[in-house]
Amino acid sequence: MEKWNVEELADRIQQLRRIAEEIREKGEGIETLERNVHRILVGVRMLEINIGDVKAVL
Repeated sequence: MEKWNVEELADRIQQLRRIAEEIREKGEGIETLERNVHRILVGVRMLEINIGDVKAVL
């Protein structure tokens, strides 16, 4: 069985969130950018939920 560094994965997911939120702030008012960043953040939220589930099992 493979071993994963769950904490490192969680940190990387949080980095994704921070970067996406920074892009959203800098691109405020650009409608297409705002929509796409929203989609990214929805995906990041799913990753946060998934890694939380993994943490609960381990």
